[in-house]
Formats: sequence, C-alpha cells, structure tokens
Amino acid sequence: MSRAAVERFYAAFERLDSAAMEACYAEKARFDDEVFSLVGRRRIGGMWRMLCGATKAKGRAHWELQAGGITEQGSRVTAHWETRYLFPASGRLVHNQIDAEFEFDADDLITRHRDRFDFWRWARQALGLPGLLLGWTPFLRHKVQAQAAANLHRFLERA
Repeated sequence: MSRAAVERFYAAFERLDSAAMEACYAEKARFDDEVFSLVGRRRIGGMWRMLCGATKAKGRAHWELQAGGITEQGSRVTAHWETRYLFPASGRLVHNQIDAEFEFDADDLITRHRDRFDFWRWARQALGLPGLLLGWTPFLRHKVQAQAAANLHRFLERA
C-alpha cells in the first residue's frame, strides 16, 4: 500500500500539484534533503508549493519528472527519481538525480521523507561557475541552505 502512496506522490509532483503532494504527509512528518530540513506537513507542503510555483512561473516547457525503481519493505519505501527544470535564481537548466526513502504511518501517510543527491553536481548546473568552484565546500552548501530557508520563511508568511 505504501508503494501506491509513493506513486501517487510522484504523479502529483509530475503535475506540479503541491496540494496533492502535501496531502501525502502526516501532520508531524519530517523531510530532509541536501538543502531543506523541515518538520510538519505545513512547512513541507509550503516547500512544495514554493518549488512547484516557481517551476510553473518559469514555464512547464522545461519541466520533466521521472520516478521509478520503487521498492517496498514493510513501512519503508525507496525510489529513484530524476527531474529537469530551470533553476529560478539563475534560469539555468538542471538535471537532478535523487534517491528517496519514505516511511509511513498506519494511515499510509508519509512520516519521514529523505532525498539524497549529489550537491556539487546540482550546484554546478544550477549556479554555474560558483557551483563548480565552491559546490563541494560546506560554505556554499550552508549558504544555499540559508537562502532556501529564508525564501521558504518569506513564502509561508505571505501564504
């Protein structure tokens, strides 16, 4: 059943349907990736609303998501997904490859979602020369994390 929940999540993501994505999470869910570390459906949903909105604003012509390799072991599901999009801050085309892990509650809602990707690879694509030169450093990673957190905070204040 959790496999079906992950398939629903990625189908919603492919449509950039952040409301349907948010509905997949438990109230006190946790999300972590190389940029965000969030607790609570509202904050996680806000991140997806912000990211999906930015992607829609840049135009769906440059949006692609492919999810696969979904495997289920008890209440844990893993998946591999790839996305192509224009990074809003630079307008640069990014092809990101992500490995995801999900855990679920008895209601088949996501309680934990962890995405892992090569931050340096992402930074080279999204940020260009600064990403190439500094993407491997904790300095740039922390700077990107701080900027993303500030953007999300402003977005949630307006929502």
